[in-house]
Amino acid sequence: MLLQRIQQQFIDSADLKYQCAQLLAPQVEAATQAVLASVTGGGKVMTCGNGASAAAAQHFAASFIGRYERERPELAAMCLSADAAVLTGITTDFDARLVFSRQVRALGQAGDVLLVLSTSGNSANVLAAVEAAHEREMTVVALTGARGGRLVQVLRDTDVQVCVPHDVPARVLEIHHLVLHCICDGVDAQLLGLPETIHPEQEIAP
Repeated sequence: MLLQRIQQQFIDSADLKYQCAQLLAPQVEAATQAVLASVTGGGKVMTCGNGASAAAAQHFAASFIGRYERERPELAAMCLSADAAVLTGITTDFDARLVFSRQVRALGQAGDVLLVLSTSGNSANVLAAVEAAHEREMTVVALTGARGGRLVQVLRDTDVQVCVPHDVPARVLEIHHLVLHCICDGVDAQLLGLPETIHPEQEIAP
């Protein structure tokens, strides 16, 4: 029983990835181009999310500042979910809904990208961050699930939404991780050219 349930998890995840390959590829390409234009133009990527999405946002920032799979110069990125002192300070002194938006207003500039992750698209602090990004004339890349939630209503035509057509947060987050990897890989490919074939004995960064 448990074995079959585990196998079904793999099958469901693979099926959704296959479905999204063609459906979401154009939006992921647009997101990659937006991020690339920002970092090559002297801008940066500010990213945020809640819970597991916060961890994904932090992973993305680490891959940009460090590396994804290949050595390259550092790229400017910061995770707004990572600084405990800032997060708790804003929550205590102001409002939990402002934990990201105050950081965006303090640090965001025209030409930057705000990359938000929300499986529901309804997180109040993420919505506030998007509004703050628009005030700073930043482009927003929104990774959402289901039907995009309230985020759909606040995005502009110049923003990019990658909406995973699924209602289960775990499945949506799995695609979000893949999308982030695609963005990292796409930026590297544009900056460094297509990679050589990776041989089995080559060490790959975790």
